[in-house]
Amino acid sequence: MKLGIVGLPNVGKSTLFNSLTKAGAESANYPFCTIDPNVGVVTVPDERLGVLGEMYHTKKIIPAAIEFVDIAGLVKGASKGEGLGNQFLANIREVDAIVHVVRCFEDSNIVHVDGSINPLRDIETINLELIFSDLEILERRISKTVKMARNDKGAAKELALLEKIKAHLEEGKLAKTFAGVDDEEETAWLSGYNLLTYKPVIYAANVTEDDLADDGASNGGVQAVREYAKEELSEVFVVCAQIEQEIAELEDDEKKMFLEDLGLSESGLEKLIKASYRLLGLISYLTAGEPEVRAWTITEGTKAPQAAGKIHSDFERGFIRAEVVSYDDLRECGSHSAAKEKGLIRLEGKDYVVKDGDIMLFRFNV
Repeated sequence: MKLGIVGLPNVGKSTLFNSLTKAGAESANYPFCTIDPNVGVVTVPDERLGVLGEMYHTKKIIPAAIEFVDIAGLVKGASKGEGLGNQFLANIREVDAIVHVVRCFEDSNIVHVDGSINPLRDIETINLELIFSDLEILERRISKTVKMARNDKGAAKELALLEKIKAHLEEGKLAKTFAGVDDEEETAWLSGYNLLTYKPVIYAANVTEDDLADDGASNGGVQAVREYAKEELSEVFVVCAQIEQEIAELEDDEKKMFLEDLGLSESGLEKLIKASYRLLGLISYLTAGEPEVRAWTITEGTKAPQAAGKIHSDFERGFIRAEVVSYDDLRECGSHSAAKEKGLIRLEGKDYVVKDGDIMLFRFNV
């Protein structure tokens, strides 16, 4: 999974990126200090892997991973070359979802590019820049398709769709609110354009430490972001980038105590991962044995052969069946052999829909 981080300058974007990835992106109290895109890979915390590792006396544990891409802060007119221009938006065009960091805290020591704190205005500023960037993509696509549309019915159909999406964006609306898609072919085209405003969004409401304990309930800015996100079916998580930076420096045991002292049950990273899995409809199945225990991320509703294909295309091509046991059943039994004795290990075929926490062994023949 790949997530792109966007936001205005000085909203805590690079501070959050640093703490999430420990990648050391530069963050300072002036706009555009992040010039090149920063990329960091984070492992997905999953306590099930440690339990299975002990059970199977595993040599290696491989968690699922998320790649974060952090780009320079965007300002009004970025799409027309203001600030550092929208050249950096190309770096997040391939991501699965966008993490939009919104400043919901007052701090006279940290300047706001627009002079005041207004989360909804900030969201609108960024959205407009994303819309302008998408319009550029559509215009290029339209100029290519116009020539083909003269002699090709398929191209003519696509051209009509492109022009409808363009008109929708020109009204200041996001591509994901476009309702003019008539069939699967048009849906595939729309997905294939990689429009930034078509991507799912998770809003990271950046607050002070004081607002963390009640999850931003008493912060008017956070409430406004939540209402806005509800309308567009986006996710929101409340985070204090400064606290996350402190957490990032701690060992696991210290981290737990630090969170407890703050009255928190999970870190911002854990909140973000849960939000992104929910938003993208993702789950993890597991493979376990002495050589390695590993988590594999798939889309909810994936059938066994396609889940097997995540490991290797041969597994999907030559799929025979899968040996499956749920994590909860296996943990309760204490061992693979005890689960087998109780009849909890099942053989499933090609139509089996994989569930979160399934431990799977694939049988295949190519």
